[in-house]
Amino acid sequence: MNASVNALDPTFDVEVFFDGECPLCRREIAFIDKLNRRGRVRLTDIAAKDFDPAPIGRDMDALMARIHGRLPDGTLIEGVEVFRRVYSAIGLGALSSVSRLPGVSWLADRAYEVFARNRLHLTGRCKDGVCAVD
Repeated sequence: MNASVNALDPTFDVEVFFDGECPLCRREIAFIDKLNRRGRVRLTDIAAKDFDPAPIGRDMDALMARIHGRLPDGTLIEGVEVFRRVYSAIGLGALSSVSRLPGVSWLADRAYEVFARNRLHLTGRCKDGVCAVD
């Protein structure tokens, strides 16, 4: 998976900042990576020891709270919009289009927010009521 890159790089459609310590996140990223045959998606693991959030303009707490992406012009996107952009870039534009329909969009946004709030617990990264990242 690719390291973080400078903004204004037209060689990709979206860069995804993901938690490589999250089992569900790793599974989704592996799926994306497999379909990313044209290299249009950059994958950056925010759990990597050498990852520095400073150039992104978000702190680690914000990056861990929900998925983030960056467009080639440097624009940051969050939540379901990241998945929409990624799926379009890897050839699943129909899924992206369906997710933009009014009722579906609302439901997808709500479902993602519930997942994001509970991600550490759902992936077994909480013990005795305390959720932590390595």
